[in-house]
Formats: sequence, C-alpha cells, structure tokens
Amino acid sequence: MTSVEEERPRALLAGASRRWARLLPWAVAFVLCVALLPTTIVVLTADYGLTGSVAAGLAVAQAAPLLLAVVRPLRAWYVVFVADVAGALVLLTVDFQERLLWPFPPMEIVGYVGLCLALGLRERRRTLLLVWLATAAANVALGFVGPHGFGAMGMLFTILGGVALLLGGALRERSEVQRRLVEQETISEAERGRRTLLEERARIARELHDVVAHHMSVITVQADTAEYRLDSLPSDVREEFTSIAATARESLGEMRRLLGVLRNEEAHGELVPQPGLAQIGQLVEVTARARGPLEFTPCDVVVPETVGLSAYRIVQEALSNVVRHAPGARTQVSLSVTESDPQDGARLTVLVVNGPPPQPPDGPLELGGTGHGLVGMRERVRLVGGSLDTGPLPDGGFRVAAQLPLNFPE
Repeated sequence: MTSVEEERPRALLAGASRRWARLLPWAVAFVLCVALLPTTIVVLTADYGLTGSVAAGLAVAQAAPLLLAVVRPLRAWYVVFVADVAGALVLLTVDFQERLLWPFPPMEIVGYVGLCLALGLRERRRTLLLVWLATAAANVALGFVGPHGFGAMGMLFTILGGVALLLGGALRERSEVQRRLVEQETISEAERGRRTLLEERARIARELHDVVAHHMSVITVQADTAEYRLDSLPSDVREEFTSIAATARESLGEMRRLLGVLRNEEAHGELVPQPGLAQIGQLVEVTARARGPLEFTPCDVVVPETVGLSAYRIVQEALSNVVRHAPGARTQVSLSVTESDPQDGARLTVLVVNGPPPQPPDGPLELGGTGHGLVGMRERVRLVGGSLDTGPLPDGGFRVAAQLPLNFPE
C-alpha cells in the first residue's frame, strides 16, 4: 500500500452508498472472531491434545487479527500466517489421531479463507500472488515433516485460500472498472455541458452583434451628423449631441470587447485600455448632464489597473441605480485614499451617496434583497480583496461605499 493509505486506512467497503454495506465487513469479522476463538481452543485441547494455555494463545493469535483485517488486511495476514504456521509446528509436539487435519485444522482454514477474501478486496494482483505463493510454499514445506504423511486434504489451506484471493481480486477489479466508467461518464457529461455552453455563448454573441451593434452604430452616426443635418442648433444642443455620440462610441467599444469574450472564452478582449480612475470624471459629467445635480470629489492617485477598473465599474453601477431608483436625487461621488494598518496598506475609498428623490418612486428602493448590480459590485470588490458596504439611509437615500487595496498585484 501507498504511504497515504498507511496514514489514513479505510475500512473495506467504506465507499459503499448504503450503510449496511459499510457495516458488513465489521459484522463478518466480528462473527468469525467470536465463533473461531472458543472453537479453536476447544478443538486444539480436546481433539489435538494441546494444553489450555497454548491453545488459548494460538486461538487469540489466529482469530483476533480478523478484526484488524477490515482496515489493514495485509498486516492482519502477517500475524495470522505466522500464527497458523506456528500452530502447525506446535501440533508436531503432541500425538493426535491420523483422521484429524494437519498442518492446518478446519477452524484455521475458515479464518484464513475469510482473511484472503479481505486481502483480495484491498490489495493488487502482485500482492495477492505473493500471498498465495507464500501460502503454498508453507503448506508444501510443512507437508514433508507431517507425522502421518501428506495427502490432498492437506492442500485445502492453499486451494481454498487461492480461491478466496481470486474471488476478492475479481470483485475489487470489477468495482474499479465500474467506478472508472462512472467517472468517465461524469467527465463526458461535463464536457457536453461545456460544449453546449460555448455554443450558446457563440449564438448569443452573434445575436447581440446583429441586433445591438447595428442600432448603436446608427445612434453614433445620427448624433455625429446632427449639427450638419439640422440647421440653427443652439450650442448647448450641439454639445449634447456630441456627448451622446461619445457615450455611444464608448458603449459600442465595450460591447465589442464583451462580444470577443463571448465568442471565445479564452479571449482577453481587445488591446484597448480599460477605463480607470481617470475616466470616472467623464462618467460623472455625462451622468450629471442626463439626470441632475451631482457632486464629484476626485482623487489624484496611481492605482493598479484592476483596482481602477473596479472603482470605475462600481461608480458606473451605483450611478445607474440612482438613475433607475432615485431620478433627480442629489448625488455625491467621492474618491479618497485612507491609511490602514501597516499590514493591509493604504486603501482607495469609493463613496457614492444619493439623497431621496424629489418625487417618491413608485416602489421601494430595494425589493427582496439586492439586485444583480449590487451582486456585481460585491464580486468586483471580492476579486481585489476589498470590502463593500451598501444600504439605505434614514432620509430615504442610498449609500455605496467600497474600499479597495492599493497594493493589489497587477
């Protein structure tokens, strides 16, 4: 057995799904031990003429290890095999009738057959072959010194032990084959599921590209050409169209990167820089034009790309929630660096707080827990090892506060 098996031995049939099957080896070993122990003492004393103390010692050495065989059958075999050979040699010192079996009495054969069955269920072919060869060699060697000759009955120990080893080994190998078949079926099912997922991703990517990309491109073109197609546009309207075109182009670029991931799960997106802290100001400015009063407190600090992207996405999702759930509410977005303990280092604090909307919304701010947006925020914060605190405020507003470590590795 391997070193792992030596450290953590498992009982025979420990992996069976039914409880009675896991308890069966213990029950069989207990019955054999309880039945053979007194039987061996009685037979060795009454029939073979051994003294009570010697018979008791041999009985314990030959029957008690059967309980150990449930967990460590090979170690139990060492003990039982030596005890059986020693018992055969001890019987040479007494005068017993020729009709009695020698070198191994019947009760020893019964216990040895049960032990060989346990060995077959646990050990490999090479070990089983060596056990049988040792059994046959001992049986034949003892036959040459037998007091009443040596016949076919004397080989029962070897024959029945070999049958038990063969039966146990066949059952073990059959169980191994079935287990491997189940594992292979599980792997095949997982591969089929993965292939289906990839096909579905490709289908969604094609549909998104056909439907969404076209309309986003139309919006971009219309916004860019509005000042040439429409006469006498005020300057603020021209700026609004310019902002719409820029936002549409940015959304189209991000959607193309997402489509690249959907088309190939190993794709790392296009070689276009992801948004970070520098783009949060632009995001706030665009949102302020669309929905109302918004204050922004920037922070001039160099952060890892992953942390900057997470901060941008958190602000983006928080502002989207404000637009959806509290339109027109006064909102504050602030970025700051807070010093933490020396072990954690400095952290970037991202804070988005909105007040109550000017008009009460149709429903509560949160229904049945958090939505997918807040779940996405938590995932982004978790990936960089930060923390997130979200929740409603007493005045009817909402607060999103995230702390992202600045020492996150690139």
